[in-house]
Amino acid sequence: QVQLVESGGGLVQAGGSLSLSCAASGRTFGRDDMAWFRQAPGKEREFVARITASGGGIYYADSVKGRFTISRDNAKNTLYLLMNSLRPEDTAKYYCATDRVSNSAVFSTAPDDYAYWGQGTQVTVSS
Repeated sequence: QVQLVESGGGLVQAGGSLSLSCAASGRTFGRDDMAWFRQAPGKEREFVARITASGGGIYYADSVKGRFTISRDNAKNTLYLLMNSLRPEDTAKYYCATDRVSNSAVFSTAPDDYAYWGQGTQVTVSS
């Protein structure tokens, strides 16, 4: 079983930065590809970024490419998302998730294909 707990959200002005963390329990974190999603009020949950279990494969949604950085520390069972140059449209609840796939370059960005989720952390960007 995998349990995920996000932290680090908050209120920030446009152009600012925030760093999110996702602490994972269980002995398989180092073998699981991980992802970040977000959901704004009234909108569907959307893919943000993904990192393979080894950290060697990283993928971003076009909307965050060049501004967000996903990383992980397998020794600490923790996933990170560094968000720079934040915009009001980045306002959403951010979730970490895993589909328990390992080191795959082929993956889904559909939330329904991810079985394990954290409770989310709110990010609000003011203009």
